[in-house]
Amino acid sequence: MIGSLSLSFAQSIKNAPYLNPKLSAQERVNDLMSRMTLEEKIAQMCQYVGLEHIKENEGKLTAEQIKKMDDRGFYPGFKVSDIENLIKDGQIGSMLHVVTAEEANYIQSLAMKSKLKIPVLIGIDAIHGNGLYNGATIYPSPISMAATFEDALNYDCGKQSAIEMRATGSHWAFTPNIDVLREPRWGRTGETYGEDPFLVGNMGTEMIKGFQQGDFTGNEKVIACAKHLIGGGESINGLNLAPTDVSERTLLEMHLPPYKKAVQEGKVFSVMAAHNEINGIPSHMDKHLMTEIMRDQWGFKGFYVSDWNDVERIFSVHHVAKDFKEAVLFSVDAGLDMNMHGPLFGKYVLELVNEGKLSVDRVNFACAKILEAKFKLGLFENPYVNLKNIDKKVFTKEHQATALEGARKAITLLKNDGILPLQSQYKKIFVVGPNANNQTTLGDWVKPQPEDRVTTVYEGLAALAKAKGHEVSYVAVSENSKKISDSEISQSVEAAKQSDVAVLVLGENSFRHDWANKTTGENIDRSTLQLSGRQLELFNAIKKTGKPVVVVYVSGSLISEPNIEKNANATIFGWEAGSFAGQAVAEAIFGDLNPGGKLPLTFPRSVGQLQMVYNYKPSQYFHKYHDLAKTPLYPFGYGLSYTSFEISAPKVTGTLSNDTDSVTVSVEVKNTGNVAGDEVVQLYIHDEISSVTRPVKELKGYQRVHLKAGESKTVTLQLNAESFGFYDLNFNYVVEPGDFTIFVGNSSDDKNLKKTNFTVSQKINLKK
Repeated sequence: MIGSLSLSFAQSIKNAPYLNPKLSAQERVNDLMSRMTLEEKIAQMCQYVGLEHIKENEGKLTAEQIKKMDDRGFYPGFKVSDIENLIKDGQIGSMLHVVTAEEANYIQSLAMKSKLKIPVLIGIDAIHGNGLYNGATIYPSPISMAATFEDALNYDCGKQSAIEMRATGSHWAFTPNIDVLREPRWGRTGETYGEDPFLVGNMGTEMIKGFQQGDFTGNEKVIACAKHLIGGGESINGLNLAPTDVSERTLLEMHLPPYKKAVQEGKVFSVMAAHNEINGIPSHMDKHLMTEIMRDQWGFKGFYVSDWNDVERIFSVHHVAKDFKEAVLFSVDAGLDMNMHGPLFGKYVLELVNEGKLSVDRVNFACAKILEAKFKLGLFENPYVNLKNIDKKVFTKEHQATALEGARKAITLLKNDGILPLQSQYKKIFVVGPNANNQTTLGDWVKPQPEDRVTTVYEGLAALAKAKGHEVSYVAVSENSKKISDSEISQSVEAAKQSDVAVLVLGENSFRHDWANKTTGENIDRSTLQLSGRQLELFNAIKKTGKPVVVVYVSGSLISEPNIEKNANATIFGWEAGSFAGQAVAEAIFGDLNPGGKLPLTFPRSVGQLQMVYNYKPSQYFHKYHDLAKTPLYPFGYGLSYTSFEISAPKVTGTLSNDTDSVTVSVEVKNTGNVAGDEVVQLYIHDEISSVTRPVKELKGYQRVHLKAGESKTVTLQLNAESFGFYDLNFNYVVEPGDFTIFVGNSSDDKNLKKTNFTVSQKINLKK
C-alpha cells in the first residue's frame, strides 16, 4: 500500500503544473506552495555551506573559532552525511561556498531525490569575477573599476561573470557591495566603489543589470545581491562589524541613495543585511530600513539574506535578544527571508510560527520569493551544468579582453616629473617590492589562480621590456611586508645601484587565501593609512642610491605616504586590477598606455585628517590643524595623464519647473598635448542657499572621453530634478528655489573646475 501511494504521489508530481515551463513563474510558485508543508516552506529560507567546505574546515577549526570567522564554517554535531540527508529530504533551500561544478551537480542530484524535487539555489562571492573558482576571469576589484569612471565596464563584468558562474554551477552573486566608503581604514575598501553615493549607485546598478539581464530568466544570468544594508563604510572606528552611528539625514542622503537606485533602476532581486548596527539597531532586525523604506516606499520585490552568522549575533554580539531563537524572531519579523547559514534557524522559525509569534504569511512571502528566483533561473528545467562546456564559457577571449580593458582604464597616475613613460636611456630596469611578483594584484575574494592566467607586475614589465630592448632585473623580498629583512633591503640597494631606474611595487595585500600576509581586506582593518611593514624603509634605502624611482602601488586600500609622493620621480596607483594587472601597469610605464584613471576616494595626508571626503559641509575647514595642512594629499577625481586637456566653462540649457524636467550641461574638451589620451569630465553642483546645510560640492555627472592629440569634442551631461534634490528642514524631499553653482572639470579640486550659475525658480516636490 505504501509503495502504491509513493508511486501515485510521484506520478502526480511528474504532471504537476509547477513543473510546466510554459506557465508563468507566479503560477508555478502558487502551485508548488500549495503542495508544500510549513516545514518545507521554512526549509527554503535555510542556507548551508557546501559539503567540500565542511570537509575542509571541520578538522581544522573549533566551534569557538568559527563564531569569529566570516568565511569558514561547519556544523558541530553534524556530519557531511547528515547535510546530504537534509538535502535529500528537501530541508535545504540554498548553499554557498560550492566552488566546483562537480560538487554543484552532486548537490543537485541529492535535491532531485527529495519529494518535490526543488533544486538548491547556490550562491557565491563573485565580487569581481567568479574568483573562488579555479581558472576564472578575474576582473579589477570594485574600487579599481570605480577608478575607470566608466559605468559600462561594470555591466560587462556582471554579464560575463554570470556566464562563468552558471557554467560552473552557481546562480547567485553576493555582490555588488554598494556601501559608501566614508572610513578608508576599513579593510573592505577594495570591495566598494568609493566615497561618493552617485558614483557608487551608478556602478553598482550597472553591475546588477549585467548580472540579472532584466528579470534573470535563462541559463546565463544570475541574481545579484546589493550589500550590505547599511552603513558599514562609516563605522565609528574603521573596523568591520563595529557600530555605525550617523544622523537620519546622512543615512538618507549619503548611504541609502545607491540602494534606491539598485532597487528602482537595477531591479536587484536580493539584498544582504550588514554585520553592523546602525544607530543602535542591529541591521538584521531593522524593520524601518528593510520593510518600511526598501519594500514599502521604494518597491523592493526580491528577498533578503543575512550576512554570515549575523542573525545569531543579534543575541551573542549585540545583546538585544535573550537567545538565538528571539534573534530569529526579531530578524524575520523585520523582513529577513533567508539565513546564512546553519541548522538552527529553520527549527526556530517553525517553533515561532507554532507559538503564534511569527505569521505563516511571513514564511509564505519569503518562500515564494526564493522559489520565484529558482523558477526564473530555469533550475527546475535543468539544475545541472554540462562539465564539457566549462572551457567554452570560462576565461574566454571576450572575457579576457574586458578584464584587460578594465585594468588599463583603472591605472591612475598620481605623480610624474617627466620620467614616464620610460625612454630608451633607461636601459636597465630594476624591479622590487612585496607585491611585485605575486597574485596580490587579484584582490580579495579570489582563490589562487593558475599562473598562466595571471600576469604579475614583474612579468608584465619583463615581457614588454624585452620587446623594447630594455633589461629587467629583480630581487625577491618577503611578500609579508613586516618580514622584509635587512639583507633583502641591502640586496635591493646593490641591485638598484646597477640599474638606470628602480620600479618599486609596494602596497597592501588583501588576497583572501594568503591570510598570513594579509594587511587589508575583510576583517583586516587598518589603524593607519601608511604602508605596512618595512616598505617605506625599502623605498628610502633605494632612493638614497640616487637612482630614479618609480613607485607602483598595488592595493585596494588607499596609501598615504607624503614622503614617497615628495621624493619618488613618479607614482602610479595600479589598484587590484585583476588577471592582467601586470600587463596594464607595464604598458603605462612604457607609454603603450596613457593612464586615464581617477581617484574614487580622497587621499588624506594622514589618518589624523579623517573624516576627509570631497563632499564635506561648509564649516568643516573653518579652522585649521596647527601641525598639518587641511588639504588632501590627492583629491577625489584626481589623476594625471601623459598629455594635457583643456575643458571649457560649462553651458546650461533648459529649466527646471517640475520633477520630470531636466537640463543639459555641455563643455568643450580639447587634447592640448602631443599624444592621445582619456579624460574624465566631472560635473559637480552646490546649492548656494538652503534650508539645511549642503555639501560644498556633489558629483552629479561624469563622462570618460578619448581624444587624439589636438582633437576636441563636445561632452554633454544631463541633470534631472533629483540631481538638485535633498531632504529639507522637515525631511521633505524637494528641490528648493534659488541659485546653484555648476562646476565642471577633471577633479573635485576647485583649481581644476570651471563654473556657471543656474537658478531654479520654484519649489519642486520629489518622490521619496
